[in-house]
Amino acid sequence: MAKQNVAEQFVDILVRAGVRRLYGVVGDSLNPVVDAIRRTPDIDWIQVRHEETAAFAAGAEAQITGRLAACAGSCGPGNLHLINGLYDAHRSMAPVLALASHIPSSEIGLGYFQETHPDRLFSECSHYSELISNPRQMPRLLQTAIQHAIGQGGVSVVSLPGDIASEPAPDKTWETALVTSRPTVRPSDAEITALARMIDEAERVTLFCGSGTAGAHAEVMQFAERVKAPVGHALRGKEWIQYDNPFDVGMSGLLGYGAAYEATHECDLLILLGTDFPYNAFLPDDVRIVQVDVRPERLGRRSKLDLAVWGDVRETLSCLAPRVRAKSDRRFLDKMLKKHADALEGVVRAYTRKVEKHVPIHPEYVASVLDELADDDAVFTVDTGMCNVWAARYISPNGRRRIIGSFSHGSMANALPQAIGAQFTDRGRQVISMSGDGGFSMLMGDFLTLVQYDLPVKIVLFDNSSLSMVELEMLVAGLPSYGTTNHNPDFAAVARAAGAYGVRVEKPKHLAGALKDAFRHKGPALVDIVTDPNALSIPPKISREMVSGFALSASKIVLDGGVGRMLQLARSNLRNVPRP
Repeated sequence: MAKQNVAEQFVDILVRAGVRRLYGVVGDSLNPVVDAIRRTPDIDWIQVRHEETAAFAAGAEAQITGRLAACAGSCGPGNLHLINGLYDAHRSMAPVLALASHIPSSEIGLGYFQETHPDRLFSECSHYSELISNPRQMPRLLQTAIQHAIGQGGVSVVSLPGDIASEPAPDKTWETALVTSRPTVRPSDAEITALARMIDEAERVTLFCGSGTAGAHAEVMQFAERVKAPVGHALRGKEWIQYDNPFDVGMSGLLGYGAAYEATHECDLLILLGTDFPYNAFLPDDVRIVQVDVRPERLGRRSKLDLAVWGDVRETLSCLAPRVRAKSDRRFLDKMLKKHADALEGVVRAYTRKVEKHVPIHPEYVASVLDELADDDAVFTVDTGMCNVWAARYISPNGRRRIIGSFSHGSMANALPQAIGAQFTDRGRQVISMSGDGGFSMLMGDFLTLVQYDLPVKIVLFDNSSLSMVELEMLVAGLPSYGTTNHNPDFAAVARAAGAYGVRVEKPKHLAGALKDAFRHKGPALVDIVTDPNALSIPPKISREMVSGFALSASKIVLDGGVGRMLQLARSNLRNVPRP
């Protein structure tokens, strides 16, 4: 049997860790690894057109599966392109292993062609970033990187010079057991006792939930019933907590709606569950606050806490519920449910009035129809910008759908590459990229990746020929819009020229039929929908407070739009409120 080289050993360890794909662009320093993948049946090389796409795709795959995913870039400029997608994966706690191949080891530090220092460059967007400078570092260094990515939730980067990848692997190697899943974290008895006491003393409790409530929906609902608490959520908590929620009071933040803001400010105890909600201007400073999070470094960095609880949400609530006295007073909960329903009744008219005849098409209408027609287990990938608004307000979670975006990092052009990673996990599952024309055109080259692999991703393109969120930011700041207009082609024609299905929609009456036809198509499809660039109302007066950007008052006026099927849920919940 021929002796393994370092590249072959590297690939074998990835396979043992559960990696099934390596996304990237080939290059000379990567050739030994790519060749090893070619000869290994349990892992595939996924050729993309831009390394940024590779990192975004790996991050999306990791978020969908919960398992380690991987990407790679060749030396210098190749692996530099990974950095934006790796930042997004890291901030999303997606376990990703990035291979940054390197120049010949003998030339490092001598200004060689394409020289960079990837072990330094990626340190800020990873838990672990190290250089393999000697074959004897394998396999321990790679195993350590994998355990950092999975154990801490985020990115690890391994830099590997091409010449070392081709060298023979050490004779004496061993197979160390690899970490493949994360444990639960239980708070101490002292923390549980202290939190139970605070809840028993409080008259009005509100729960505010983030992505850390994944897998804890039942526990949150049972606890909310026990303490009669309204339940609000951040954008990343939407898919995990909004569905089947009789305590729902909506979302807080820049894209917020409903009564979540009021519920967090009018309570006397606010419990933050698994959220690193960044907008502290939306959090109260005059109520008692408890934060529960599995990442201790996040405790208290957004607001002053009265109690910090280190633990995952599901385990914490399971321990806490038996120690908390059940509350019977529903007055605060019912008040917030009514406020929520009233708020949604008021804004829903913004997208229901004559939208079926409005040209250009209201983007709210597009999102509403999309929500109705999409599969119950669809994966939505969402571009940053106004697509975030439409997804937040119109895409209805149900416990089976997934909604993925660059919600923490806020990168443009994330939806298409994330859709690639999501679709590779399951070709039979519907994957819909909610793309803006600005984001789509930024990484449009990887539409060809869909065609090359015949991935059945459906791109729903909100085409308003502008960077509308940036334009909105300028207007809120009292500035004239500038540099925000896009001169776009007929994107449907571009899709057809590339060998995919493409259709352009300019009238609302054609929208539903176009989406249905695209969804029925077996391969990749693009629906280019010409939408109204002036869909959002602009405040009639620019106040001093708006100059710094999205101030609270500004966002409540500017982002006053419809909310889709959430109104139905609010009305349903309101029926449970006792009438005098």
